[in-house]
Amino acid sequence: MDAATLAQQPFMSVPELIRIHGGERPEATALCQDDTVVTYGELDHAMDRVAAALQRDGLAPGDVISICAATSTAYAAVFLGALRAGVVPAPLAPSATPASLADMMTDAGARHLFVDADNAAALAPVSERLPAHLVTLDGSDAGLPLADWLTPAGTRPEPVTIDPDGPFNIIYSSGTTGTPKGIVQPHRLRWGHVRRGLSEEYGIGPDSVALVATPLYSNTTLVTFFQTIALGGTLVLMAKFDTRRYLELAAHHRATHTILVPVQYQRLMDDPAFDQYDLSSFQCKLCTSAPFRAELKAEVLRRWPGRLIDNYGMTEGGGVCSLLAHRHPDKLHTVGRPAEGHDIRLIDDDGNEVGPGEAGEVVGHSAGMMLGYHNQPDKTAETEWYAPDGRRFIRTGDIGRFDDDGFLVIIDRKKDMIISGGFNIYPADIEAVLREHDAVSDCSVVGVPSTRWGETPVAFVVPVPGADIDAEALRTWTNEQLGKTQRLADVRFHDELPRSAIGKVLKRDLREAYTPSGTP
Repeated sequence: MDAATLAQQPFMSVPELIRIHGGERPEATALCQDDTVVTYGELDHAMDRVAAALQRDGLAPGDVISICAATSTAYAAVFLGALRAGVVPAPLAPSATPASLADMMTDAGARHLFVDADNAAALAPVSERLPAHLVTLDGSDAGLPLADWLTPAGTRPEPVTIDPDGPFNIIYSSGTTGTPKGIVQPHRLRWGHVRRGLSEEYGIGPDSVALVATPLYSNTTLVTFFQTIALGGTLVLMAKFDTRRYLELAAHHRATHTILVPVQYQRLMDDPAFDQYDLSSFQCKLCTSAPFRAELKAEVLRRWPGRLIDNYGMTEGGGVCSLLAHRHPDKLHTVGRPAEGHDIRLIDDDGNEVGPGEAGEVVGHSAGMMLGYHNQPDKTAETEWYAPDGRRFIRTGDIGRFDDDGFLVIIDRKKDMIISGGFNIYPADIEAVLREHDAVSDCSVVGVPSTRWGETPVAFVVPVPGADIDAEALRTWTNEQLGKTQRLADVRFHDELPRSAIGKVLKRDLREAYTPSGTP
């Protein structure tokens, strides 16, 4: 099916599109990782075996599986095969704590868990809380090896009709305390991503080679992953990002597309060997997930061939703004204009739209929005805003304003979320852990600038009077209980925290006063 015909379709599912590629171009490369190459014909058959195995085990459309593993071609095949059966994958971040992972699987109601050896070992402390069906993607003996779990080669699953408004996957937010929110994305949202990939600026198609260097549990990755695989391109997968290896793969495979978070762009620009690699094959580079500094965008444009698109949006869906940086070098301080079909508005604290040029909370509406937070209707309601005409918008928690040309400038985050290395970190989670320590009387966690991570969390602590504890010991104790992406970079002791007249901690004051060395 050519791009023009596909663009006219009201809806097509990702599994359906892969079936078409498997039939029309069975020898074309779909997935590539190190020495492993999977053609579209092989991927289509592998998806059938996964779907049939899930049906054999009694899973029906709408049931959930979890995947907690490093990026691999097997991971991709299981994710895609589950979709063919109408089953809902819930990919989980291995960096989360075992207790948090168990909470997420319980919340999702996962019937099966797909892991690799390393993550099976990490989950051992909560083994009694894991789904009964444990399947290992790497063939290790921590569970039933994938090859033994699959149905025989050539098996075809019972056909399933995909509801565009049915759940596609559940993406869990960051967290260590309580159960993180599970964002339920519908098939229609992913179809919107696929259609965006057909645009002239994205230019994704059968000749595309997308280098993916962020993990498959991240929605950042999954947007480009599904665009490329649904439109017949080749995905080159990296299990772990490394600047030199990335450059080698990009040059070797003649990569045309990639998606990276700002920290990865920074590390690539800082690599002294960057300019030695032939990257002339690149057509389009994408960025999302974290603030992308104007200076860094300019450097990428200057040194790296191809278009550069900075997307601003949420995993929850709603509205997306896109900055076509190559077309608007004078707007690099913005996140661009609303994407086609996306309605972005700004509202005040009372839920009223603000006037031209005024700042307000960013809310967005589009055809692709989350169904809601899994099992959390109250949280879902909190993130929704309804326009006077009744249309549903998703609140971002960010404060922004539109300039005279209609480009959105993000001023500040209404929420206190920290974005480190492209991952969302919620200070309240870390603060809750700190407060469990007997020596902590009060605390606040903020994100401070980091050359390596973009932002990194730092804790400001009021010790219990007379407590025998030093800052480094408290940092070590806290980090032992946090996920890898949440760990504190520093702990500073204060006699008291700065607060407003109504008792709110003034986190901006803490952030602005902080220096990496010396006393804030």
